[in-house]
Amino acid sequence: MTEPDIPVIRTERLTLRAPKISDFEAYAAFRASERTAHVGGPMDRETAFDSFSALIGHWSLRGFGRWIVADSRSDAPLGYVGPYFPEDWPEPEIAWTVFAGAEGRGVAFEAAQAARAYAYGTLGWTTAISLTTPGNARSMALAQRMGCVREGEFAHQSMGPLLVWRHPGPDAPNPETPL
Repeated sequence: MTEPDIPVIRTERLTLRAPKISDFEAYAAFRASERTAHVGGPMDRETAFDSFSALIGHWSLRGFGRWIVADSRSDAPLGYVGPYFPEDWPEPEIAWTVFAGAEGRGVAFEAAQAARAYAYGTLGWTTAISLTTPGNARSMALAQRMGCVREGEFAHQSMGPLLVWRHPGPDAPNPETPL
């Protein structure tokens, strides 16, 4: 079996790592919830498995992708984050999603900062965007907290209008430290 080389990144509280089958139950539960309306859901278990598998496939096809965000102590999955560039996106994105139990604890901010540092430092990106749906207040607030500036809209074929947030470049000062 050929596996993509997915690096592990550790932050103060988190481990960004390759998805593993034991993460699927948390992923499927999240993808079945109404909370996923902003990220293409909800979806049934079979479709969630295809989506979960695509997390690894993206690494194989693009050489980068989204990690599972896990608690460093327990290894419990808290969400997924990372550089993302599907075929129908306008340009590479820093994407973030956290599961319900991880909201409000600075997990998405800490993980997204690590993902952006990887995209700039390791992948050599000089710019990045993040896309949010207009009604996703938490995601828009995170984009602003990360120093992003709203740049316009992108009309996605199936998700509808998405707001484009431009990240500060790799030489810009880092925003506040994680909570």
